[in-house]
Amino acid sequence: MFFSVIIPVFNRPGEANELFESLALQSEMDFEVILIEDGSEFTCEKVVEKFKAKFPVQYLYQENQGQGFARNNGMKIAKGDFFVILDSDVILPQDYLCHLKSAVNSRKLDAFGGPDAADQNFTPLQKAMDFAMTSFLTTGGIRGKLKDPTKFQARGFNMGVSREVFNQTGGFLDPNRAEDIELSIRTKKAGFRLELVQEAFVYHKRKNTLKSFAYQAFSFGRNRVNVSRFHPEAIQPVHLMPVFFLLFCVSMLFTQAVAKSIFWMQLLIIGTWSILILVSASQKSKSLKSGILSLITSFVQLLSYGMGLIWELFIKLSKG
Repeated sequence: MFFSVIIPVFNRPGEANELFESLALQSEMDFEVILIEDGSEFTCEKVVEKFKAKFPVQYLYQENQGQGFARNNGMKIAKGDFFVILDSDVILPQDYLCHLKSAVNSRKLDAFGGPDAADQNFTPLQKAMDFAMTSFLTTGGIRGKLKDPTKFQARGFNMGVSREVFNQTGGFLDPNRAEDIELSIRTKKAGFRLELVQEAFVYHKRKNTLKSFAYQAFSFGRNRVNVSRFHPEAIQPVHLMPVFFLLFCVSMLFTQAVAKSIFWMQLLIIGTWSILILVSASQKSKSLKSGILSLITSFVQLLSYGMGLIWELFIKLSKG
């Protein structure tokens, strides 16, 4: 068996059902699925039973430990040669595993990361969150459109490692704090080949509200600093862009009062960026409503990430 698909779940039977439906439609069927229930109250047992006749499924229940350790436990019982790690809120295009298998074999990959996208049937807010997380007009462009695929750091919603990588690295070191990025860095340091496979994208069906999206972005900023505890080089200039954006916006409160000429220049810059967001997002989604929401989610994503990174840096520095 080539692929073992590892899916950690916490109270998400509806999401798991949609993901399983997309797995049942794959053009490449040489895989098993391992669903790890991470202390859920609302379990996926009925979903697993429903699909057992369509593909091999292993079901594992554990006390809540976090998604990183849940994935490790899934990989320990996996039978495949290559482990594909997915979040429960993604849906796979029909040729996902086919594209992935081709890339792993032809490029001799030991590990991979794939991008995410919004399906045309997603809600305007889901499309807006996808834009904020994937556009070059935000910091999201680094998630799946790098010119050099070897520089990619895989994310846990769509990534994978070979059995050899797992055996040598031991998998994830942290339950839920950018554990995916940390493993990506450690995998490369161990000499394994990890690259972006752009064709192996998933539809990321986020269930966030604007409030939870802001909290998630805040956590992402904190998590980047957490990774730097393991790998000091993890924070690169591109990761500081949301901090500069935050400081730029805050400074406008003062320049408006004491330096009008600077304020108008800042307003021109932020206005131009906002128009580019609005036009680009509206064209991509073919919806003005999604374009307006994309402008909001882009502000939310950058400001929240910047605040999270500053917050965690302050904690790190205060502890020495």
